[in-house]
Amino acid sequence: MRKVLITGASGQLRKEFVKVLSSRGIDFVALKRKDLDVTNFEKAYKTLKEINPSVIINCSAYNKVDLAETEILKAFSTNAIGPYNLAITCREINAILIHYSTDYVFDGIKKGLYTEEDSPNPLNQYARSKLLGEELVKQVLEDYLILRVSWVYGEGTQNFLYKLEEWAKKQEVLKVVVDEFSVPTSTKTIVEVTLKAIDAGLTGLYHLTNSGYASRYEWAKEYFKLKGINKLIYPALQADFNLPAKRPKWSVMSNEKISEALGITIRDWKEDLKSFCLFS
Repeated sequence: MRKVLITGASGQLRKEFVKVLSSRGIDFVALKRKDLDVTNFEKAYKTLKEINPSVIINCSAYNKVDLAETEILKAFSTNAIGPYNLAITCREINAILIHYSTDYVFDGIKKGLYTEEDSPNPLNQYARSKLLGEELVKQVLEDYLILRVSWVYGEGTQNFLYKLEEWAKKQEVLKVVVDEFSVPTSTKTIVEVTLKAIDAGLTGLYHLTNSGYASRYEWAKEYFKLKGINKLIYPALQADFNLPAKRPKWSVMSNEKISEALGITIRDWKEDLKSFCLFS
């Protein structure tokens, strides 16, 4: 990796990349939206040509799932047009593009773990925008690395665990969905495995999650236990909340393909959660 460029430089995934790349002495640039707007092709192309990175890690994302139902243009601009612009630029400057997608591209009706061979069927606008981003990258580049992740958490405020703690400050009883399942995945694992994949020259589409799976209710219970937060968590149903965006009830993805490709075993979600609680 001659030089790495990270887009979307204000999110939780960016923070972990900056921490790890800095510790390894890897040359990188992390740009915020005001410095690199991926939705503006002309400006993005000019900036990237000047920096001339060998690897572009796209952490830019519109991830407000419910707001995306009405802010459709914003969602598709960032999640679809943005990666398309980056893909075109990567082709021109001969850089590798690492792009992140989501488990929400699936509809949740499968009886088993979702693999990379399963056909997507998104249920909401956010997921549709992410899936279109995948397809546009594939159309432009022969060599790409698309990594689907799920229930991401790390240092930051745009994740379920942060919101959970905020709710706990105001409520004695918290209602958490018990019929929605996926894989809680730490930014630590995402960054660790992404860098291994880059080093190995891996290309294609892969699912990158921690191992195991949980309901949001199980995840919340485990987090509160580890943090010593004494609050009652009531098991609610997805239908109880009547949210604008429909979500898959089961979007558990298998990480077997990327594990075998890299010859690694990815940690169980409970192990990473315990580590996160110890150091946060």
